[in-house]
Amino acid sequence: MPGKLFLIPNSLGNPDPDTFLPLNMKGLITGLSYFVVEKTRNARRYLKTIDKEMQINELTFFELNKHTDPKEIEGFLRPVQEGKDMGVISEAGLPGIADPGAALVNLAHEQEIDVVPLTGPSSIFMALMASGFNGQSFRFVGYLPVQRSERIQHIKNLEKIVEQKNETQIFIETPYRNNALLEDICSSCRKQTLLTVAVDITTKTEMIKTAAVSFWKKKKPDLHKRPAVFLLGKSDCVCL
Repeated sequence: MPGKLFLIPNSLGNPDPDTFLPLNMKGLITGLSYFVVEKTRNARRYLKTIDKEMQINELTFFELNKHTDPKEIEGFLRPVQEGKDMGVISEAGLPGIADPGAALVNLAHEQEIDVVPLTGPSSIFMALMASGFNGQSFRFVGYLPVQRSERIQHIKNLEKIVEQKNETQIFIETPYRNNALLEDICSSCRKQTLLTVAVDITTKTEMIKTAAVSFWKKKKPDLHKRPAVFLLGKSDCVCL
C-alpha cells in the first residue's frame, strides 16, 4: 500500500508554530522522514521550530520550485509508492495555493495516492475573511501582468466584474512591486471603488483595512517587500 501525502501549513511570518499548529499535527509532522519543499534550508529551519529535537540530518528533502525540471517531479513520489508518508511544505501559508506544490498533488491523484490537507493559515482566505466583501462569490486571480499597461487594463476589468457580478476579486504581487501595484489601482479605479489591503498577516505589523480608492490615494502605506493581499469588492453583499 502506498503512503500518504500530507500538505503541511507554514507560517505567514509569525515564527512560533504554537500559534497556528494543533498539538496533534506536530506529532504527525515530526513522524515524517520525507518532505517536498521549495527551499531545503528554510524547511529545515521551520521543522526545527516545530521540534528542536528533530533529527534534521536524517530527513530526505526534494526541492520543488520554479527551477525544478518537471521530469524530476514524478520521482519525488517514489518513497510514497513504497509505503512511506511524505509532507509538502510551502515557503509560507498552505501548499498548493499560489504555490508550486499543486503540481505534486495533481500527480499524487493520478497515482491514486491519498492527499491529506492539514489545517493552517492562508493569507488569501484570512484577507477575504477580514475584508467585509462577498465571501460566497469570489475569485483569486493570482499575480497581475507585469507590463504596466496590461496590468492597468486587468485592474479595470476586475473592477467591472465587481460592479456587475458582486464577485470579490483577490490578487497578489511580488513584494517589491507592491507599491507600484497600489499606485496603479489608485490611478485606474474609480474613487468610490472599495479596496482592501491586507499586509503582514499574523505578524506584529499586521494591517488589514478596507476603504475607498479615494482614501488610499491620500494615505498610501509603504508596502515595499511586505507580503500583501489586495481585494476589490462591494460592501453591500448579502450572505444568507
